[in-house]
Amino acid sequence: MTDPIPAAAPAAALRPATRADLAALPVDVAPRLLGGILTVTMDAETVALRITEVEAYHGKGTGPVPDLGSHARMGYTARNATMWGEQGHLYVYLSHGIHSCANVVCGPEGEAGGVLLRAGEIVEGLEIARRRRPAARTDRELARGPGRLGDAMGLKHALHDGIDVVCGVPFGGAVARLALRDEPLQDVASGPRVGIAGVFGTDAFPWRFWIPGDRTVSPFRWGRGAAEAAEALA
Repeated sequence: MTDPIPAAAPAAALRPATRADLAALPVDVAPRLLGGILTVTMDAETVALRITEVEAYHGKGTGPVPDLGSHARMGYTARNATMWGEQGHLYVYLSHGIHSCANVVCGPEGEAGGVLLRAGEIVEGLEIARRRRPAARTDRELARGPGRLGDAMGLKHALHDGIDVVCGVPFGGAVARLALRDEPLQDVASGPRVGIAGVFGTDAFPWRFWIPGDRTVSPFRWGRGAAEAAEALA
C-alpha cells in the first residue's frame, strides 16, 4: 500500500476518558474527542485510532434545539436504545446494510446523544487495519469515513453495540478503551454535517468538527435538499 500517512507530531499527554467527560451535550463533547485515541482489542489483535473528525447528534428533548438529523429524533426505539443509556458506551449501527458505524454515547443523564466517529488515523495495528480494509488504496483512507473507520477497528453491529469504552469490560469478544487529551485541541474546524438532509445538514447545525489540514478527514457532501436549504438561509 502506497502513500503512507506522514509521521505525526509527538503524542500529546492522554488519560482514560471518564463518564464525567461525556456528560455534557454532544455538541459540546464532540470537539473534545479530537486527538483522542480509541483502542479496540479482539482475538489478540489491537488497533488504535487517533480521532480526527466527529459529528454530534442530539436525541428528542436533548438540548434547546430539535435535531431531526439524529437517529433518536423521534424518541426511544429498539435501534437507538444505546443512545439513551449510560455515557461512555458505543452506539454501533449499520449503515446501508453493510458498514458498522460507531458513536460515543454522551449527554446528560436520561437524555439521548452521541458523537459519530467520522474519521481517524490508525496509530497502532496498521497491518491489521490494512487486512480488514483491503479496498483502501492508501493508509490515510483506512478510516476516512465512518463506515471505513468501523471496519478498520473491527467493530460490528449488533455484536458490539453497547461496548463500554470507559471501563473496558469485555463485550462481544472485544475490549475497547477511549483516551482523551489532557489539553483539548485549540485549533478545531467546524461546519455542517455530512450527508444530512435539509436544514439539519447546513451551517445552521455546524456540528461536524475536525482537525484542520489532517489528511484523514473525510470529504464533505451535501445531504438531500441541504444545499438548497443552505442557499435559502444565506
